[in-house]
This record gives sequence, C-alpha cells and structure tokens, in this order.
Amino acid sequence: MVAQHAAAPRRPVALSDIYKARQIIMPHIRRTPLVHSTSLSEIAGAEIWLKMENMQVTGSFKMRGASNKMMQLSDAEKAAGVVTVSTGNHGRAMAAFAQQLGIRAVICGPSSVPGNKTEAIRGFGAEVRLIGDTQDEAQLEADRLVAEEGLTWVAPFDDPAIIAGQGTIALEIVEELPDVDAIVAPLAGGGLLSGIAVGAKSVDPRIQVIGTSMEIEPGMVKSLEAGRPITVEEFPSLADALGGSIGLNNRYTFPLVQELMDEAVLIAEDELAPTMRHIFRHEGIVIEGGSAAAPAAAYTGKLARLKGKKIAVVISSRNIDPQQFQDIVLESAES
Repeated sequence: MVAQHAAAPRRPVALSDIYKARQIIMPHIRRTPLVHSTSLSEIAGAEIWLKMENMQVTGSFKMRGASNKMMQLSDAEKAAGVVTVSTGNHGRAMAAFAQQLGIRAVICGPSSVPGNKTEAIRGFGAEVRLIGDTQDEAQLEADRLVAEEGLTWVAPFDDPAIIAGQGTIALEIVEELPDVDAIVAPLAGGGLLSGIAVGAKSVDPRIQVIGTSMEIEPGMVKSLEAGRPITVEEFPSLADALGGSIGLNNRYTFPLVQELMDEAVLIAEDELAPTMRHIFRHEGIVIEGGSAAAPAAAYTGKLARLKGKKIAVVISSRNIDPQQFQDIVLESAES
C-alpha cells in the first residue's frame, strides 16, 4: 500500500473516513463482484474489469452513501424524519434504509423521474413529491419541508458521509485488483466520483480516475470549465440519473472532483442504448442509461490512451423500466 504524500491538501473526506464508512455500512450492503469483461477488453484493447454495483442492495451504489449518512444521524434527527432530492436511485436507497430504521422519509424530485423509480420508492414506504421540471425546483420543496416541518436534510451527493460511503467502492477495487491503472465511473453530482478518487488516490496516487458524463449540459463538467458551480439546463435523456446541476452552494464534491479527477469523458445520447445492448448480450448484465455512460467510454473507443492498461469500470445501477430495457435489447441493430 502506498501512503499519502505528507504535502497532500486537507480534504473534507480522508481515507480514514472511508475505512470508517466501510465498518458502518458492511452489515447493510453487498461487497459487489469485480468481473473481467472479455468483450469490452477486446474492443478497448485494454484489460477491462466491471465493478458490479448493479448487484448492490436497491440496485445501485447509492445504498453505500445513504446508509453511511443515515447511520450517523442523531436520534433526534431520525425522529424528525428525512428528506432528500433525487432522480430515483438515491431516493430509493434512502427509502429502503429509512424503512429499516422505522423513520419517515420524503423523496422530492422533478416530474421527469421515471415511474418505475417512484413506484420502487413508494414500495419502501416513503413519500414521493414530484415538483416542477428540474432538480432545482424539487430542492425548493425539500427546503420548505426542512424549514416548516423540521425534517432532516440528507444530501444526494454533496455531503462528506455520502462521499465516504461511495468511496468504499475504491477500497474493494484496489484490494481485488491492486495493480489497477484507472477507474472509470459515471459523473453527475460527483459523490461517486469524488469518493472513488479520494479512496483510490490515497491508496495509490498513480491510479487515474476518469468521470463519464453526457455531452448535453453535464453539470459538473460545465462547472469545472467555469471554475465554479453553475446552473445548467436539464434535458430528457436515457441517462436520467446523470442530469442536472451540482448546486450553486456545492461545498464538497466540486473541489474534490476539481482536484482529483484526471479526465472527463463525454458520452453522446445515441451511444447509450448500443452500449446497454452490448453489455446485456455479451455480459448478461442489465444496466440503466446513467450506468451505461461508464462502459460506453470503453465501448466507443474513448479510452484509447489507456490501451494495454488495467481499467476498472463502475457499473453503477440497473434500475431501468423493464419495458424500456426490453425495447432497447430487442432493437435489431447490434452495435
């Protein structure tokens, strides 16, 4: 194991926080497999390993951060109930864990949240409030619930406990593949990417961390280009989990991604479905659009500079509407 440099900047999340998070969440999550992909390795000319967070509890990596955060709430905060803003997967994880704790949970989101995800959230006993067309509008309702009803706010990504929980993925990867050269993960608000970056680079600074976002208005990437968090327009996308802004008051994920991410790879909308179809046909894996952004980087040749390297690709989630997925898989053109 390579130690952190003494001169490393002080960060809101450290490797010790990620190890602590692992101790907290292990009774509540799965240690997911790291599986070699022959098909993607041949296409990319690299050794591709898939970190199967689609097999996680609730079908996405989000359970890691949500359980770490909620286990650290005070009794009073739990008794007040929790509220968050989510396009589906964080809300699903919050609802599932709130049910375990026996506390109230309210999940706010824009009207674009897919029906299968709202149904799953309600299935865990949580309340769903769809407000407006953007996550910013949904945030206003969450803020009102905090101010008027005293609910406890649980951020979807911009929180040290959330980041540390997601960072446990990096620990599992480097333990199973200690000579990994790069980790590729979807990039939206940055909780997943920043947690992985802190974990991986604290263990071995040579590991490259690559984020994959959509070409159309990627909130974090646009903010990095501007040098500060900015608001972006939200567009309909198969990768609904990757849309939206990172919050103008972003305190944690923006500076961590800014410091630690080595590269952002942008994925076109028409590259998602072919990647999902390929992954299902060749690997037998169901993934949703937002999750497809990471393997799409390998599938479309956008990792060419890493030829011959060992690359771990985070398969972040599987929660797609079954009919929508069937339509994608049954499309006649193999890509």
